[in-house]
Amino acid sequence: MKKIFLLLAILSTSLISAQAFKGKGDTKLQVGANVQNNATGINLSYDYGVGENISLGFSTSYALGIDDKISKDFTDRFDLKARFNANLGNVLKIDENFDVYPGLDISLKNFGGHLGMRYLFTDGFGVYTEFNVPFAKYTSDALTPSEKLHNQFAVNFGATFNL
Repeated sequence: MKKIFLLLAILSTSLISAQAFKGKGDTKLQVGANVQNNATGINLSYDYGVGENISLGFSTSYALGIDDKISKDFTDRFDLKARFNANLGNVLKIDENFDVYPGLDISLKNFGGHLGMRYLFTDGFGVYTEFNVPFAKYTSDALTPSEKLHNQFAVNFGATFNL
């Protein structure tokens, strides 16, 4: 019984000390899965806090499970984005460990936006999910199936690390 109380005390202390976004100088690395129509893949993003509620960073995704009808060239599978986030967790005051971050991104494929949420269980580890949508595509012509890979609604989810 003493071991259970000790374990609960340690867990509650680590959960209390976690904070989703600390502001200027805070860095987050997120590693996860990317799910979209006709493909699944991996996603990696890095954010650096430049102000109390503002962060800049980059995100990259690589499509792995592609439908057979779509080109499998590296340039069709890969995308790199520069991103801007407005970290609203401390403004909304839902929970100190929870952060909501709407943002904009410009990539090799389009200009778009995202809405993300992350929850930190400890000071260095948590989970996240992000919804991405393109606002403007770089071609006015009809998109080929491989161009549609990174020009559609997508969901990312996985683990977040506070560096």
